[in-house]
Amino acid sequence: MKKRVVVWGTGVVGSMVIAEILDHPVFELVGVGVTRSERAGQDVGALLGLPETGIVTTTSVEELVALRPDALVHYGPTAQYADDNIRVITAFLRAGIDVCSTAMTPWVWPGMKQIPANWRDPVTEACAEGGASCFTTGIDPGFANDLFPMTLMGLCGRVDSVRASELLDYTDYEGDYEDEMGIGRTPSYTPLLEIPDLLVMAWGATVPMIAHAAGIELDDITTTWEKWVTPTDRPTAKGVIEAGNVAAIRFTINGVYDGREVITLEHVNRIGLDAAPDWPAGSADDVYRVDITGSPSISQETAFRFTDGSGRAPAVAGCLATGLRALNAVPYVNELPAGWVTALDLPLIPGVGTIR
Repeated sequence: MKKRVVVWGTGVVGSMVIAEILDHPVFELVGVGVTRSERAGQDVGALLGLPETGIVTTTSVEELVALRPDALVHYGPTAQYADDNIRVITAFLRAGIDVCSTAMTPWVWPGMKQIPANWRDPVTEACAEGGASCFTTGIDPGFANDLFPMTLMGLCGRVDSVRASELLDYTDYEGDYEDEMGIGRTPSYTPLLEIPDLLVMAWGATVPMIAHAAGIELDDITTTWEKWVTPTDRPTAKGVIEAGNVAAIRFTINGVYDGREVITLEHVNRIGLDAAPDWPAGSADDVYRVDITGSPSISQETAFRFTDGSGRAPAVAGCLATGLRALNAVPYVNELPAGWVTALDLPLIPGVGTIR
């Protein structure tokens, strides 16, 4: 029996996942929800440049809940739109429908103390009311920052420090980064994520998760933020970043234990591989890297690529992997007790039906 899923969101991630579902032997797409009214009332295939499917997009949560899917796979907007995300997700949970999502990244570790009660309690209550489960993943935070490092830590007898890094060129990336990261803005501009408390809450949830998995309690979580200003104009998929504006950022979120940084999440995001040449880079372009100092020490790089001739950027391939992690988790989340689900609750997810 196929797993019947509703997808919410037809942006970069949702649209790519929908294309995968339409040709998948394990999942059946039964409904598609959209946030913007101008995208509603259209065949989702026609909307996304795919063959027509007979599935018409809708903004109505009630219509989608009435389809009684096995799960909602939610690719809604970021936590900047928390109220709308919570409205949609809790409606499915109260109806007894499991949710796998990428949107609310703080929910990667729901016990993180920085999460406000009004972001946590409605989901806790909806899970209890409907007897449903809610799992959140994502590239950041997500498998590159929890599944990868924790898997490798399981190969060690001692870990002195673990660092998970995203090292990406955003030149061809069309997602949001101006207000959030300040890329393309003047160096005096303070982006949302430069504010330490916001950075830790938005993207730092895997730091206490890893600490919990390792059996320690952190003394503190700290952050760093650096900007690199381009001396020349730089073309991007979204326009030109003019000379004198920020064209690369580097930040870290650090878990401090016994007076030292033991868990670090690092991002280096550039416009152009030659930007910020003194900052870390992978042995290949556009990689996610894990470095463990311990016994033994381990280094691993993971690259996401399209080899279909489409020319789509590695960052976009990473977005697809983000979405497919949530989709492929559905059968396993369906088997878990009601409540919050994290990466620590899930078994190995090998991707049933992927080899065909």
